[in-house]
Amino acid sequence: MKNAYEVIKRPLITEKSTKLVEERKYTFEVMQGANKIEVKKAIEELYPVKVIAVNIINVRKKPRKVGKYEGLRPAVRKAIVTLDEGQKLDVFEV
Repeated sequence: MKNAYEVIKRPLITEKSTKLVEERKYTFEVMQGANKIEVKKAIEELYPVKVIAVNIINVRKKPRKVGKYEGLRPAVRKAIVTLDEGQKLDVFEV
């Protein structure tokens, strides 16, 4: 079994993700091969919350130019985690 700290890389704090907090949905960047069950277990292990649903999003790598140099922005796997009624995470408090 994978370590919870390996599965969850970091919380994603953007304008869109802070609006989702009102609906008890929190966004995290997760390991590339992680599935919904592993993400749910990792969140419940790291934080004292009850997870209702997990949605996974794969963002493809994109071309990027900086001056004359070309490369690729890396692919990212995101997880949107929905918590049970009345629960919240302090990670996203601004």
